[in-house]
Amino acid sequence: MALSLTLPTAAGTLAPYTLRGTTPAKPDAGVTFNRIVYSAAHVVADPLAAIDPWLQCAVDWDTTIAYRRHLFSLGLGVAEAMDTAQRGMGLDWPTSLELIRRSLDAAKDVPGALVASGCGTDHLNIDDVKSVDDVIRGYEEQMAAIEALGGKLIVMASRALARVAKSPADYERVYDRILSQAKQPVVLHWLGDMFDPALAGYWGTKDVDAAMDTALGIIAAHPDKVDGIKISLLDKDKEIAMRRRLPKGVRMYTGDDFNYAELIAGDGFGDEPTHGKSDALLGIFDAIAPAASAALGALAQGNTEKFHAILGPTVPLSRHIFAAPTRFYKTGVVFMAWLNGHQKHFTMVGGQQSTRSLPHFAELFRLADAANLLEQPELAVRRMKTLLALHGVEG
Repeated sequence: MALSLTLPTAAGTLAPYTLRGTTPAKPDAGVTFNRIVYSAAHVVADPLAAIDPWLQCAVDWDTTIAYRRHLFSLGLGVAEAMDTAQRGMGLDWPTSLELIRRSLDAAKDVPGALVASGCGTDHLNIDDVKSVDDVIRGYEEQMAAIEALGGKLIVMASRALARVAKSPADYERVYDRILSQAKQPVVLHWLGDMFDPALAGYWGTKDVDAAMDTALGIIAAHPDKVDGIKISLLDKDKEIAMRRRLPKGVRMYTGDDFNYAELIAGDGFGDEPTHGKSDALLGIFDAIAPAASAALGALAQGNTEKFHAILGPTVPLSRHIFAAPTRFYKTGVVFMAWLNGHQKHFTMVGGQQSTRSLPHFAELFRLADAANLLEQPELAVRRMKTLLALHGVEG
């Protein structure tokens, strides 16, 4: 029997909707990839904690780590304590470090599991940061804590640095210091201001091409200390242009949640393998993990047609989840985890479940169904009906 429900439309009306009911493609057992792939994973809030949700953070550790084990089982690495986990947007540094510790411990039980962890300056009181030296000390404090756990670093973009830096030279000074002392090659992170308005003008200029020159110069000065760079600019042409200029062996990790399918597939340009394709560090892979794994497995087997057939339909969903204001995309990621039964509730750190409208969730539901991403259609319908009822929509 077909599953149906009544959903709101963008026009403010209600309309019946019948599900396709096709569940996600599943990867082959023991799937392997020919790309390095990280899913930036969300955290699961503890809805039973007696806290002030806007001011305090309570994490359901068991469910949060169980989701990371789920990602590992699909062959995906975990980019830990990043913006998908609401880092600096509800998740504070002490909780982030505990999350990193627990994720690294979980990875020890899974042969080949990849974890890279966000290293930033978010523990600093930004009003107390007066100089580049303050930023360096902030990075070094988190760097030491993560490396003491044996963790690989993702050097996150710093709001504090964006605030106090006066020129590209200040960025060069900070990154030179951090990269020079890193124990193993790091992933750099260039997050556009559509994800975080406080990062406008990163690398010392609002001119993206000039900013790219600065970032590439920093990488060229330390190619042995940079595993790759993740850029999240939602501009595939900028990513491709930068990818083609990276030093030998330095990877481009796409963070483009609008164009990831074609960027990962690549164009085969250049003599260096890393110039012709992107690896991945994506928040959307949290929400589409089974399909992403199946598609990447097909790509590794040389079946590009199957790769696009599986992953292509997920792109409209991703573009919806990451629609402006893009910084609220975490809400869509957690909503998908709830619909698919990976957590029992739709509650987020900082109360961020309230950042999107009911019509937004309704369209997300339709797009998830169209992309064959609802893992348990009956459960998804029940939970969608629960959300609708909370908003006064019955039926």
